[in-house]
Amino acid sequence: MSDQDERVLVERLRERDEQALAELASTYGHKIFQLALRYLRNHEDAEEVVQDVLMKVFRKIDAFRGDAALSSWIYRITFNTAMSRVRSLKAMRHAEVTEIAIGTAAHDDVIAAFDPPDSSDLADASLLKLQLRERLAAAVIALPEIYRAPVILRDFNGLSTEEASTRLQIKDQTLKSRLHRGRMLLRARLPDFADGLAMRQAQAY
Repeated sequence: MSDQDERVLVERLRERDEQALAELASTYGHKIFQLALRYLRNHEDAEEVVQDVLMKVFRKIDAFRGDAALSSWIYRITFNTAMSRVRSLKAMRHAEVTEIAIGTAAHDDVIAAFDPPDSSDLADASLLKLQLRERLAAAVIALPEIYRAPVILRDFNGLSTEEASTRLQIKDQTLKSRLHRGRMLLRARLPDFADGLAMRQAQAY
């Protein structure tokens, strides 16, 4: 984008021209995404950073003094936004570990993988359920953090979509997408149980 085109775009943004916002996204969206992905290493998080950055630029364009190129200002906002999200994700992981450690509903199910009851006298069906619960607990722990938290909050703690998305500070649709992906990963890691008991049955024990 030429200097003249950049100045025109800035003026249109200052006038709150929504078409200028679309042009901003078209011009800089891909680069913002690539920068965010470099720090976050997750496509969904990077996509959310893109939306956050575009809206910040649109809302705060009056703060752009023109001392440097518009792109430099945008990429600085991208870095700050991505780093803020990294810190938020780290805090969320810490909170989840603390929650599990002090004995929540998630703890009761997950910890069973390390301290299973004596199964010698169980009937075949009960034994299968116990084995599934143990395998499920281990598989949940092995999930990437971005998928593990939605699975624990929805399927173990019993939170609603709205409650879980508020807890994780993400959109409902994002939560649903991550939850679906987490459940698919669990099913892929438990192929020998695919035709047996449903995962939710194991969780009930």
